Amino acid sequence: MNKAINMRMMVVAAIAIIFTAVLCTVCYYRVFREEVMDDLEAYTRLLAGMSLEECEENEAELTKAGIRMTIIDKEGNVIFDNVADISGLENHRSRAEIQEAYKSGEGRSVRKSESLKHSNFYYAIMLEDGSVIRTAKETSSIYSIFGHAFPFVILITIVIFGICYVISRLLTRSIVQPIEGMARDMMSEEPTELEDTKVYKELQPVIERIRSQHADILRSADLRQEFTANVSHELKTPLTSISGYSELIENGMASEADTRKFAGEIHRSSERLLTLINDILRLSELDSSSGKGLTLEDVDLYDIALSCQVMLEPSAEKHNVKVLVDGSKCIVRADKSMMEELIYNLCDNAIRYNKDGGTVWIKAEDGVLEVKDNGIGISKENQERIFERFFRVDKSRSKQTGGTGLGLAIVKHIVEIHGASVSLESDVSEGTIVTVRF
Repeated sequence: MNKAINMRMMVVAAIAIIFTAVLCTVCYYRVFREEVMDDLEAYTRLLAGMSLEECEENEAELTKAGIRMTIIDKEGNVIFDNVADISGLENHRSRAEIQEAYKSGEGRSVRKSESLKHSNFYYAIMLEDGSVIRTAKETSSIYSIFGHAFPFVILITIVIFGICYVISRLLTRSIVQPIEGMARDMMSEEPTELEDTKVYKELQPVIERIRSQHADILRSADLRQEFTANVSHELKTPLTSISGYSELIENGMASEADTRKFAGEIHRSSERLLTLINDILRLSELDSSSGKGLTLEDVDLYDIALSCQVMLEPSAEKHNVKVLVDGSKCIVRADKSMMEELIYNLCDNAIRYNKDGGTVWIKAEDGVLEVKDNGIGISKENQERIFERFFRVDKSRSKQTGGTGLGLAIVKHIVEIHGASVSLESDVSEGTIVTVRF
């Protein structure tokens, strides 16, 4: 990772240096070109005020200054040139700067030499008599300027590369070090605190997010391990009972009266096993779906509460508990089958953990579902864990009533899937109130 980041930084630095060098050269040449053309204009206007004899007298000085002066008549013939022999010069009427001067009074142009090492700058002015005076100067072309600057560009590039290499290594180390530390922490059973690790400040939110996700993964792994252990234990109990009673019957070690008793125990253990398996499968289904495939419709919680009252009547009579429904029409946008399951589980739980002769009140009104009982209640220290899987306040009572310890866990999942909230209030020996707000 370090090498890859360093290499990318060096490539970026190289591109930036080359681009800057080319851009600076182009900008410099444009300024240089304007200055040369301004100088030629000044020379030309100065010479335009002199007579031909005066120009001939200053010929040496013009040559020494590197200025070529040419005078062209109306027909384009050269009548004076301080550098070349006019007898061997061709007609200049077709030259760009001359044509422009004939049209607008002045003209300018730049022509590169065949070798591309030099550029010729021309500036021309038309005089009152129709002739044109032109000055010219030969200077280095942009390619020549860049060629001369190239060694310095290489030298600067090497120096900047060296500086960039050192800085990129330091920056890369500061960026990668916390990530490597995080990787080591993930392999360690005791990860270090965030304050103990040197973190690049821009990376701190990322580091915190990774640590949070890592903690969630570890927590999920612990929960899965705990869930697996609990499932194994819960399945083992009824299976052991079924196996033991059936073995006694098979070996003829049970009397006729015992056989009926053992058959009843096998039947109860089988029902408990089926209930447990169904709850585990339902919980797994809710875990994997995460709200996908919901059939949302307008559901009346009050009607569902009345239906649950009827369904739970045999269980309520068995436990000597009364179930009462109160409220009014309560429409929510939800999955109807899940709402039936939600209310059924809450009421079933309230019946199972109630007192003899107790009461369960179901109230649905204004988007709020409330299930209240006057049963055994839940202690303060157990209330935070009541929605955990397989958690039971009274394990011996759960086995007597056939509870699996998964009912409230299923309720919590259904509530979360629908974006609702669930709260619990309880006092030992006084009862429990579970409230679901949609």
